[in-house]
Formats: sequence, C-alpha cells, structure tokens
Amino acid sequence: MERLRGIVPPLVTPLTPDGALDVPGLERLVAHVLDGGVHGVFVLGTTGEAAGLSYALRRRMIDETARCVAGRVPVLVGVSDTAVAESVELARHAAAAGASGVVVAPPYYLPPGQPELLDYFRLIVPRLPLPCVLYNMPPLTKVTIGDEVLEALAGEPGIVGIKDSSGDLSYFHAVERLAHRPDVGWSVFMGPELLLMDAVLAGGDGGVAGGANLFPRFFVRAFEAAEAGDVARCRALEAHVLEIRELYAVGQHASAVIKGLKSGLEALGICGPDLAEPFRRFDEAERRRVAALVEALAPLDRSGAASDG
Repeated sequence: MERLRGIVPPLVTPLTPDGALDVPGLERLVAHVLDGGVHGVFVLGTTGEAAGLSYALRRRMIDETARCVAGRVPVLVGVSDTAVAESVELARHAAAAGASGVVVAPPYYLPPGQPELLDYFRLIVPRLPLPCVLYNMPPLTKVTIGDEVLEALAGEPGIVGIKDSSGDLSYFHAVERLAHRPDVGWSVFMGPELLLMDAVLAGGDGGVAGGANLFPRFFVRAFEAAEAGDVARCRALEAHVLEIRELYAVGQHASAVIKGLKSGLEALGICGPDLAEPFRRFDEAERRRVAALVEALAPLDRSGAASDG
C-alpha cells in the first residue's frame, strides 16, 4: 500500500431494522464519500460498530465495501479483537476481498501492560497478510500505545501507520516525530475531527473524521487548508467543525456519536438510523433535531462553499 494521506472516513455500518447489512444504504454511502473526494475509507472501526457485529456481518461488510469502492481508493479494515486468531482470520478475509490494509487496536477487556502490548504487536503483525495501521484508542481499550512500545515497533516490517484517537496533542506530536523519521516512514492520522487541522499543520498526514460520513467535501477542504498551511482558513473552518459536533450532543451517552451520524445519514436519504444490538436508534424527536441540524449544515458540503469563512 502506498503511503496514505488525506481524509479517510470511518464508515458507519448501515443496518436494516432487523440487524442485517443494508447493502443499498452502503452503496449510497460509499458513493457519497467518494463523490466528496475522500482519500480512502476505513470500515469496522469504532464508528462502524465493529465490536457489536457478528463475524459473518463483518465479513460481508468487507466484501460489499470492497465491491462498491472497486479500487478507486484504499480500503482499510479494522480487525481489532480480543483473540489474535480472530483478528488474523478477518485480516485474511480482507486481503482476499481486495482491501489495502488492516487497522489493529490493543486487545480490550483485559488491558495489557506495556511489555505485554509490545509482545502482542510483535506476535500479530507478522501474521497479517496486509500492511498494518496501529490504532491508539485509550478511551475504549483502556490502554495507550506508549512511547517505548512505539519506539520498539518503529522498525517492524508490516507496520505502515498509526491512527491516534487519544485526543492528546502532545502525544500526537511525539508520535508524528517518531513516525516521520527517515528510518520509519509511517502515516500518522488524527482521530478527533476537532484536532484534524492542528494535527496536519503540525505535520500529520490526515484524519479519520466521523463527520466525513455526512460532509466529506467539507473535511477534504479542511485537510487541504491545513496541508497548504493556511492557518487563517483553518481557524474559520474550525468554527464549522464545532457546529458539526452538535450532532453528537443530541443524545446523552457514548453511543450518541454513532446515533447522530446515522440519523444524519437518514436525513440525507443515504441509510437508516438503526444501530447494532443492544443499542437502539434515536427516537423520533431526537431524529428530527438531527435532521434540522443537518439541513442547516448542508451548505458546508457544497464544493467551494462560501461559508468556509
């Protein structure tokens, strides 16, 4: 896989009310983000509800996404699991489907210590049939991929990048310095979209922004502004990122982010609002609030929108 830069949306997994994969919804979603100019797609991450999906549904999501993308951009597949064998098996399926790389977070539930985490990555990475992007997600895995682990992995064959969703810019900057050493050459992606432009201005390679499911053109323009070093435009665009984040505050729990995205996609006519069990979609009143927000924000996704500031 060639070195990846830009906006790589973590796709939601469109579901029918009975929990099956909504293939027409996925087709519309992939067409929507590709039309928006994104540089890749990432399936089966946190936004894709991977931990709540059956393995059969995960495999079908991989197959159908690869079919819809048809090689136009790289497809990254989350294979994080508590069992190494399951991660490796899903990675093999992703390779057979034509994916470009896999994304691996630390195993969750029983948080490993840092020496155990290093052992984990040294065990799993050589077994993966595709290039690996590390996924630092301490809010959910309860463990950070620490500096010493990253330093030890810096020359490891098979690792091509890292996605950081810690929200800690000082950590991100340290990772960026290590990853961009001549002897390492990893891509470094920011998770939280509010920090996207600061991350790219500081030398990061792009962002995995959930809001790009809804507004891909806007986030591509945000990346391009930061890549060009246009600080004034970045600051103007950040105000709109804050507006987009209002979609995630409609609900009260951690699931509200995914519920907001899926309800927003429903408002755009792309896919339904249903989540993987045991989570339920927003009720009608909440979905109306999201629809009103999406309607107000729609001008952001027009090419060359004057509202960029």
